[in-house]
Amino acid sequence: MSATSASFPSYSQPVPQAKGYWLRDRRWDMIFIILSVLGVPIPYLLYLLGTNVMGGDADTVRNIINGFVAIAVGGPHMMSTLLRTGFDTDFKQRYPMLIRSSLLIPLIVVSLAFLNLNLLLTIFFFWAMLHVLHQVTYIVELYNHREHKIVRKNSAVSFYARAIDYAVVLTCLFPMAAYKISQGSFAVGTNDLTKVIPGVFQDTWLFVGAALVFFVALAAFIVKSINEYRTGILNWPKTIFISLTVAVFFPLAAFENLDTAFQGANMWHSFQYLAITFYIIKIKQQYGNLDQSAPLVARFSKGKDSRGLFILSTMMLVGSLVVFIIVRFATGFLTPPSAVIDPAAADYTKLVDLWRFDVAYYTAILSFLWVHYYHDHFLFTNFEVLDAAVATEK
Repeated sequence: MSATSASFPSYSQPVPQAKGYWLRDRRWDMIFIILSVLGVPIPYLLYLLGTNVMGGDADTVRNIINGFVAIAVGGPHMMSTLLRTGFDTDFKQRYPMLIRSSLLIPLIVVSLAFLNLNLLLTIFFFWAMLHVLHQVTYIVELYNHREHKIVRKNSAVSFYARAIDYAVVLTCLFPMAAYKISQGSFAVGTNDLTKVIPGVFQDTWLFVGAALVFFVALAAFIVKSINEYRTGILNWPKTIFISLTVAVFFPLAAFENLDTAFQGANMWHSFQYLAITFYIIKIKQQYGNLDQSAPLVARFSKGKDSRGLFILSTMMLVGSLVVFIIVRFATGFLTPPSAVIDPAAADYTKLVDLWRFDVAYYTAILSFLWVHYYHDHFLFTNFEVLDAAVATEK
């Protein structure tokens, strides 16, 4: 298999090629949805290589990895959302208030970045975790949806089965995060998030409660999967996907460098998101009215693969780069509040430089990223485009 075919899903044949439980086909699902989770450890391994083997400065290595992930997949993935929302007249006509209210998000981000970066990062961290988990549940629901529409027609997955799947997915990240918070060591880069987390949530009870809920959900998931296997209705792609996700995500918050550890989750999430987004756009192009509703997107979507869509999403990162340059220049004239950085600190100059970089970086990224989160709360409940492809299957 060539590098090109692995990076950009091919659509030289009619888009819907799904068989059985698979969303598109076995190869596509395994590469872009299921086994892509194995890439989660890569950023942290590179961080360990850069600091422990090559002797690089920890903050420098961390920021290089952040920048690489942002440019390679993270940035294109957050911009690709606009291909289905802001660039699509159908979406704007159906959800005009969603588009208008999105304009408030950059104002909130800029204000928090300058006034309370720790609060901004705390909101970002937990919203990011919820967003990643929301995407996982969306994919779970895509498999459930296909099972109901194609494999076992009109035999909907039971409420209890759904509840168990959702429970194990939505709780897998939080036990170790709660443990780190209870130890007062919950930091992203140089920013200590425990400073803005209320003390009641830093007690041991949160860790115990989160761990108890997760392990009960995990036990229920194992029992449910065994019963489904015995009765011959086990949805193999969905079950493998959930199992790998939980296995990789559960220990993620335990790592010392949370910033880089969660870049691994971001890389996996982004790679997966791009595949799904481009697949849905290709389906709308084939069965919908993409040429009329989103002509620019349709122009870049021409061809047998999704290379053009990736290029368009990457080109849109120029907006984020412009914001970064402007804010980084502006922070050069500002001194961080003493509550953020102690003026008497021995490495004060270095900390100020890092603060200025972080303010510019997170302003440039989060202004667009939070719009992406906001829009996806709607997109992750929509199955209309995929149903168009399902309707063609016999």
